[in-house]
Amino acid sequence: MGDVAAKIKIMPESVDTDLLGLKEKLKTVIPAGAQLHGDIVEEPIAFGLKALILTLLVNDEEGGTEAAEEAFAKVPGVENIQMLELYRI
Repeated sequence: MGDVAAKIKIMPESVDTDLLGLKEKLKTVIPAGAQLHGDIVEEPIAFGLKALILTLLVNDEEGGTEAAEEAFAKVPGVENIQMLELYRI
């Protein structure tokens, strides 16, 4: 089996959400077997709201990103999570 890169968009609950703190919390919940590739980037959405975009490297097995998605969803301040891209590397 190989590895895949998963590009994930994380929406904060509001424009008042502390994005720096949210980034740090997200880094701490990345499950074993996955690793952050590059920085967590802020993407402007509208009216001051910014999404966080991150890329994870995970093993190419069934359910490879599910553990990370579930962990991110439990972080306080996260509204929702969307998989943007998933590709084999």
